Amino acid sequence: MHNEKVRTATPAAAEPPMLPVRRPRLLIRLFRAATSSVLATAISQVTLIGLLWWGAIPALASAVAFVAGAIPNFFLSRRWAWGRRGTPPVKSELMPYFGVIALTGLASVGLTTLAGWLTEPLNLSGLVRIIVLDAVFLSGYAIVFIMKFALLDRLVFRHETRTREARSKT
Repeated sequence: MHNEKVRTATPAAAEPPMLPVRRPRLLIRLFRAATSSVLATAISQVTLIGLLWWGAIPALASAVAFVAGAIPNFFLSRRWAWGRRGTPPVKSELMPYFGVIALTGLASVGLTTLAGWLTEPLNLSGLVRIIVLDAVFLSGYAIVFIMKFALLDRLVFRHETRTREARSKT
């Protein structure tokens, strides 16, 4: 006997819906992105100071230092600031991220290299020169942080994606 008020479950109804990732609000994203940038900057600073102390040229030292901070910063900020999980899509996240990071990296490396050229004729002692170059390197980070955040927020991580966990359940 069939009751018209009782519905039977279909196989599609048994599957859980794919849930969108909720992006944290703007100020929370900004705070989290700034925090992950501070960590990345600390990694870059240790790398920069170490390389300069060992006699590396400013252009090489700042480029290696920038990359040393950019890699962990991508994964930390992607997960924590923008709430992304799973494998990052190459076209919509990795490529635009590398573009934004390349621009900010060029600014930091360019400023540090320029400071190296300007301080060369001054014959500054090793420690004083390292402090000057490090201050310029940090200034480059501070100058481009808001621009970098805006580009990452509006260009790279603008679309809400679905989590790997939600995909695997369907």
